[in-house]
This record gives sequence, C-alpha cells and structure tokens, in this order.
Amino acid sequence: MSEQVPNSQLPVSPEVTGLQTPVQFLRGVGPHRAVLLKNLNIHTVGDLLLHVPHEIHDFSCIRSVPQLQDDQLQAVHGVVVDRDARELRGGRSLVGVLLNCEGHFVRGTWFNQPWIFRKYTHGQRLIFQGKPQRRAGRWEFSNPSVILLAPEDEVEAGAGVLPRYALTEGISMDAMRRMTRTAAEQFAELATDPLPQSLREQLRIPTLPEALRGLHIPTSPEQWQAARRRVLLDDLLEFQLGLALRRRRTRAQKAVPLPVTAKIDARIRRLFSFRFTAGQDQAVQDLCRDLQMTEPMHRLLQADVGAGKTAIAVYALLLAVAAGHQAALMAPTEVLAAQHWDTLEELLQGSRVQRCLLLGGLPAARRRELLNGIATGEISLIIGTQALIQESVRFQNLALTVIDEQHRFGVRQRSHFSTGQISPHVLIMTATPIPRSLCLTQFGDLDISVIKDLPPGRQKVITSRISSAPEQSRVWLFVRQQVAAGRQAYVVCPRVEGQADDDQAAAESVFRTLQATELAGLRIELLHGRMDREHRHAIMDRFRERTCDVLVTTTVIEVGVNIPNATLMIIQQAERFGLAQLHQLRGRICRGSHQGFCFLFSDSEVPDSVARLTAMEQSTDGFTLAEKDAELRGPGDILGLRQSGAMPLRCADPVRDLALLQETRDLAVSLVDRGTLDQTQFEPLKQIVLQRFTGLLDLPQTG
Repeated sequence: MSEQVPNSQLPVSPEVTGLQTPVQFLRGVGPHRAVLLKNLNIHTVGDLLLHVPHEIHDFSCIRSVPQLQDDQLQAVHGVVVDRDARELRGGRSLVGVLLNCEGHFVRGTWFNQPWIFRKYTHGQRLIFQGKPQRRAGRWEFSNPSVILLAPEDEVEAGAGVLPRYALTEGISMDAMRRMTRTAAEQFAELATDPLPQSLREQLRIPTLPEALRGLHIPTSPEQWQAARRRVLLDDLLEFQLGLALRRRRTRAQKAVPLPVTAKIDARIRRLFSFRFTAGQDQAVQDLCRDLQMTEPMHRLLQADVGAGKTAIAVYALLLAVAAGHQAALMAPTEVLAAQHWDTLEELLQGSRVQRCLLLGGLPAARRRELLNGIATGEISLIIGTQALIQESVRFQNLALTVIDEQHRFGVRQRSHFSTGQISPHVLIMTATPIPRSLCLTQFGDLDISVIKDLPPGRQKVITSRISSAPEQSRVWLFVRQQVAAGRQAYVVCPRVEGQADDDQAAAESVFRTLQATELAGLRIELLHGRMDREHRHAIMDRFRERTCDVLVTTTVIEVGVNIPNATLMIIQQAERFGLAQLHQLRGRICRGSHQGFCFLFSDSEVPDSVARLTAMEQSTDGFTLAEKDAELRGPGDILGLRQSGAMPLRCADPVRDLALLQETRDLAVSLVDRGTLDQTQFEPLKQIVLQRFTGLLDLPQTG
C-alpha cells in the first residue's frame, strides 16, 4: 500500500518555510517518533499543528475534598470503591457511585439512568464535575459530568485544560501533548491567516495563530472551543469553496435547452402502466425546469428503495430523444446496465427510437457498428457502462447524460461527457439514500431532488433480529407456512463458499443444509455471482415464474431485482452487512400487495452490530437509516478518493461537524456567487483552495 500524502499544509508567508519543517527536527520528536507519527499522517510541523484534539480535560476547577464549597461549579478526582442501585416508588431508580478522593469519600447520584451502574466499575479513576451539596456529612454530586481517566493521565489540582489526541502505538498522550505544545510555542506565529479581518470579525473567530495556540495550549474550555471551531471552519470552508467554484464552472457552460410540451409529457407518461406518485411528479417538475435552461442541469435524484427513480430517468431520456437529440445512461455494472436496457425495451416495444446497449465485451464488428451509429446520430438512446466514456465513443449531439449510482464511480467521471463547447445536461441518481453530510460534500455542487413516497399499496416490511437457534427454527417453520400460502423467499448469505473456520453462513453450505433439513421438500435454488450470466438469468426466470420457492443467494440480488411475489427474506450473519446494504437487500421484498417479512439472523453482541440491526428493526425509512449509518461509520470515503490516499479534509468530520458544514456551505456559495472570492483581499484564500482542490475537484487553475 502506498504511503499517504501529507495533510494539506497551513498557509505560510512566501519567505517562511518553517511549517514545512519535517517533524523529526522538532525538539522532542526525533527520527523514531517521526516514523510513528506518519501513522497519523503527520509529516511536517504544520501537520502536527493541525492534529486537532478530539476533546479536553478541564482540570482547572479540580479541588481537594476539604476545599469544596456548597453549590459552586467544582470537580473532584478519585477512584471508584463502591456502587449501588435502588428501585424507588413509581418505577423510578437511583444509582450511586462512591469515589475515594485521597481518603475522603464523595458520592455521585443519577436518577432514572440504570445503565450508569454498568458503565462505571470498581477501580476506575473518575472526575466528577458539577455543583456538590453536603448531605448527611458527605459531599454529593447530583448527575455530575464524568471524565473517565486513562492510566497515563496525571491529575493535579489546578493542572489546567489538557487536550486529548488520537494516538498511535508507541506515542503516549503525555508525549503527544509535549510535542504539540512545542510546535505551537515555536511555530504557530508563522501561520499567515488567509481570512480577511472583515470576515473574521463577521464570523467572530480568532486569528489562525491564536487558534493554533488555543488548540494545543488552551487556558480555558471556551478558548479551546473557539480555537477548534476556527481550525475546523477553515478546513470545511476551503472544501466548500472548491465545490462552489466547481459549481460556478459547470453553470458557466452552455447546454441545449430541451422544450417540454403537454403533448410530449402525455406521450411519455402513456408508456407507463402506473400513475406517478407525488414525489415522482415533483422530480419531473424539477427536471423539466432545469432541462429548458441554456445552462446544463446538474441534478442528483435520490430515492428510497422502491420509490421509482428509474421511471424518472426514463422520462428524462425520452424527453431528450423527443427533442431530436441523443441521450445516454451509464450504470456501474453490466448487470445493472442490462436491467435498465430490459426496462427500456419493454417500454419502447414497437417504438421507432433507435437504441443500443454498449458494453465492454462486445464483438469487435458489433462494437464498430454501434460506435458508427452513435457518431452519426443514427442511434439516439444509448445504455452502457463505463464503456460510454472511452475515447473511442463519439456522440453526434448528446443532450442528456444519466449516471446511475454515481458513488460507485470516481469523482471526475461525470465531467467526461462535458468536453465540447456544448455540455449535456447531467442527471445523477441513486437508490441509496444519502446522509445530509454526504450531500454537502460528495454531491455539494449539485441540485437535489428526493423521492420518499412509495407507490400505492406498497406495505412496510416487518423486520426482526433473530439471535437464538430456537427462534431460527420458528422462522423456518414460518417460511414453510408462507410458501404453502403461495409466497416465495430469499435467503441471503454473506459469501459463496465456506471459510476454514466457519462455513455455516456460506451460500453453498446453507443451500445444502436447507435442502436436507428445515426446508426439505421445497423447491430451492442457489444463485451467486460466480455463475455465468446465462445460468443466473435462467435461475431468476424460474424464481420469477414461481417454479422455485426459495432462492439461496448472495448480494447479487441487491439492486434491481423485482419479484412482487417474494415476500420473505432471511439474511444470514446480518452483522456482516452495512446498514445501507441491509436496506437495499430488504427492498427486494414487499414489492407487491402482500405483507413482507425480513429476518436478520445474528448472534453478535458487538455494540455497533447490535445498534445497526436494532436500527433496521425500528425503521424502514432509508433516509433515517442513512443518517444512522453515517453516525455509526463516520464520514467514510468522501468523493470516492480513499484509494488514491488523498482525502479532501484535513481534520474536520462531516458527520460530527454537520452544523459547521452547513454554515460553511452557505458562506462559500455566497462568497463565490457574489464574486466576493475574486476580490483582492480574498486572493490568499482563493489560492489555497485552488492548491488543495484543483486536482481533486477538476477545477480550472484560475478558479
């Protein structure tokens, strides 16, 4: 694996290079620690200054027990020596934790929080902070703030505010504090502030040198919070400015306006056997408004599972074709491209629209024939994979591009279609609901349409976590009963073959076991991605035609499979799947009028796994689950760039810092759209943005 690139560096005056000093030359670091710091992506002194503490411990108000005063904000430090829990009248509870503070005993109490009893254990070192009161000859903190101290934390009354950092093996918290303190004392003043004074005053933030000192050598919690906000704000603002510049660039391009008339609208809608939902109608309105403009549309259409995004994509494609232009749809896999092709073929039976499916493995003669048809404009509707953006593909008058599941592509691929003076309108769509934090980062330069409502008659899936063998036996009996009533079931497995230590959840093993035991006598088939395409299609056809009762499969059915009679899903070792994937899988059932049931088999007690599966039980709303997934997994792979080793943010977290992300988004759009960023006083900030993001966001060198 290649070594990660350093964090984007702090701005410095042209004559000063101190912040680019290799960190090994900082006093107290040396070659050995410098190697360890690389694990934290710290290569220079500037990188070390941007290693933001994740929290602070405020020891400034710690008192010895004899110094405590009644009902004033104070803190004490001690060791847990006893705990108790009592039931009170009315179903209430009281938990107490007793600290030994150098021979003096102090008690913390919590009402109606029984989990506190399990959280703190004998021998732990804690700090209680709050307003103590004297009760029965002993000091007591009611519902105190608690700091759980690590073994290396040294606590002295009046020790002040100490930052806490992410560490790597071989570097202690005390060593990290000494290094960052030295860096702040010797180098913070060398950082030039890219934000004009007028903007700093508007935002009420400290200068950058003040913030770097306050971040690592804080004198109060308030100073640290202000310093941390300034450093995170810089990171997010520069990123949002990059997205805003990208947006300005795309809006400056020219596109062919596509007229929408009542006649065209009616002709397209007649192709569908159903009425659009209110959400679909709103998405159509958004599209039609954009497509009639002379600036190219750049819109993200996100829909919950089963909400009908494909119908909107087809509407847009046919609108472009009706206007006499070419339209293309690019999917991330051949399977998904083929599914879109099948949908269009069914809708356009008897139509004179010339169309083709362009995949990578076509015979050379057939490929040449299709490329010629595309280049001359004879073929007006093209479905394909990334084969569409190869140099050999030349469009005659491409007016619209639809990109499906764009998060599976790299960040620059949607710009491949915009190479001439006239750029196509671009519609990006996904059936994976996107958390707000990702909408403001990966898709921050796009307008957004959302479809949440499901087609009429679609019922919510009842989801249950199943953790014991007796419960699993009852599930298999229920499957038999449902199959006898005419329904069908999926059994989803995390892998095809068994591993040396565990093959119980492998598709091949589950298939053999179910045939011989719980589902013996039923018509069971096995499906996985290693089978050739014809074999897979034959199995799915049998399942669709109801000559198969139970399909044991891998995640090959995750996207696009639509079997209305399949109402049951059992997911083996469900803890192995992420929330978004579980939601996609669950979306394969309950696509008709019958009630759907999803059973999550898992005996895992890992807290994150339990939280994920509990969320699945409690909600069928993909947008709610997307936010929960972001909360559990963190920011993930912003812009799909993890594989290149270049993450666009230095220290901010879009999930944790969502409020600040929204604030910087609004500020960046204002600065760019009003031309403020082009003013002389903002030139240092603009240059930093271009240096950081010209490559990552495909920006012009001049902004």
